[in-house]
Amino acid sequence: MSSIQEVQEEIISEFEILGDDKESTIFYIMELGGNLESFPENERVEENIIKGCQSKVWLVADSKDGKVHYQADSNTDITKGLISLLIRVLNDRTPQEIISAELDFIHKIGMGGIIGSQRSNGLAAMIKQMKLYALALQAKQSV
Repeated sequence: MSSIQEVQEEIISEFEILGDDKESTIFYIMELGGNLESFPENERVEENIIKGCQSKVWLVADSKDGKVHYQADSNTDITKGLISLLIRVLNDRTPQEIISAELDFIHKIGMGGIIGSQRSNGLAAMIKQMKLYALALQAKQSV
């Protein structure tokens, strides 16, 4: 399996191909949302909604063989694409890998300029929630 850094490098390369074409970049992000595994209907509940996102984003995590497995969905295509990028980087990693991960690809692909400040805040909230889930699972493992 590729390291977190290798996956980030792959993403950076994919976005470099698009260059400065903002429209293509947004379309690509929206397309990526289609890669998410289907989200269980019974998990579309208030407590699984990430606070701080403009759109609705549902996120759940569980532990498989000591690694964190995420599932997510959103009511908007662009947000679905953003969470799919985060899942691509962080999914099926150990809690420690997730907690210590520096997600520099977001800055390197110029995401702030693409999605604007409100969505950037939402993206930060998604990352925070994913790391909190990893912390919780790590605590559970060490008990």
